[in-house]
Amino acid sequence: MQYFSHRRIAVVPQETQAALTTPLTWLFAFAVGVIIVNLTAAQPLAGPVARALHMPPALAGLVAMLPQLGYALGMLFLVPLADLFENRRLTVATLALCALALGMAAVAPRAWWLLLAVCLAGTTSCAIQVLVPLAAAMARPEHRGSAVGNVMSGVMLGILLSRPFASLVEGAWGWRACYGVLGVADAVLAAALWLALPTRHPLAHVPYRALIASLAVLWRDEIVLRRHAISAAIMMAAFSAFWTGIALRLVQAPFALDSRGLAWFALAGVAGTIVAPLAGKAGDRGYGTVGMPVAHVVMSLGVVLAGVAGAGWLGVDIARHPYAALGMLVVAAIVIDAGAIGDQTLGRRAVNMLDPAARSRLNGLFVGVFFIGGGMGAVATGGAWAAAGWTGVCVLCLGLCTLAFAGDLWARRRGAG
Repeated sequence: MQYFSHRRIAVVPQETQAALTTPLTWLFAFAVGVIIVNLTAAQPLAGPVARALHMPPALAGLVAMLPQLGYALGMLFLVPLADLFENRRLTVATLALCALALGMAAVAPRAWWLLLAVCLAGTTSCAIQVLVPLAAAMARPEHRGSAVGNVMSGVMLGILLSRPFASLVEGAWGWRACYGVLGVADAVLAAALWLALPTRHPLAHVPYRALIASLAVLWRDEIVLRRHAISAAIMMAAFSAFWTGIALRLVQAPFALDSRGLAWFALAGVAGTIVAPLAGKAGDRGYGTVGMPVAHVVMSLGVVLAGVAGAGWLGVDIARHPYAALGMLVVAAIVIDAGAIGDQTLGRRAVNMLDPAARSRLNGLFVGVFFIGGGMGAVATGGAWAAAGWTGVCVLCLGLCTLAFAGDLWARRRGAG
């Protein structure tokens, strides 16, 4: 389906048929994993940055929020350019600007300078959503789910590793070093991608204003996009709620973990990323319809286990068996991550099977919606924790998983593929 009048669109006969080799797949996964850290590493840095730059406590949250806001702006205004300009040049230019913005953050003398820099870094981190559709375009249609799943493993690894990375670097060398390391990493990555990526010219050439206007049309017309984006947003909300709340729970008795212990716990969740390529292969073999509710149920079971291990559900005395309870929380984290990653990978595969000429815009909409869900989940965690502690957080997560399951069932009955 094309979303522009024929007088305003020029269609290139076919996509560049560059093969997605195994080394390129690993490069894509590594690249998106590095870039996503720009967004999520800011959360543990908010306190140290606010103290160093004398920011009022009420404004400290901006350090973590503005990269996310910038990313949303990038989704809306920069990612559509991938359907207009050659993808390799666009990716490298965006990453170079991101490295420059992170360098500005590393040397920022005042709070307003740093806030502007991290917002710009978040905006240009949307290069991820140029790389993912590019990988999908290079893969054969029958292997597209596997390709997207393998690349998305990098995203989830980056999200899960970003918090321990930021905590450890900040503790050893300070918060400026963290931004500096990220800036250097993005600059090196830009050079590597320039050398390794093939050129890809988009299928459609249209005015930029028409590209932006088409986003609303895509959302209205693509039922598959709406179904998977909403499901991913709800699951991302539950994922964010768990990882926001678990940091509050683990510092309490009987666990009493310090920042290093929290970092090691976060590393345990990395095991859940193995689900991404498996979910992609399941989608390629036609099991996407079954895989979505399975992902929702898996995540629900992880949340129940987290309630047992963290709040003593089912009469478990965690005070008498703290190490066993901590082990169960680790397993719960892995299961929860697996459910969220499975849902998201199947959704990305389905979205990337839609109109090739609009692939970058479709990905931008998908990711923008589920990031909104993640932000809402993190915000809701504060109220759930204040109301009922860890039990409140787990009930919130269970409610979200149930909502995702019911919403997907309703969408499938209405014919959303």
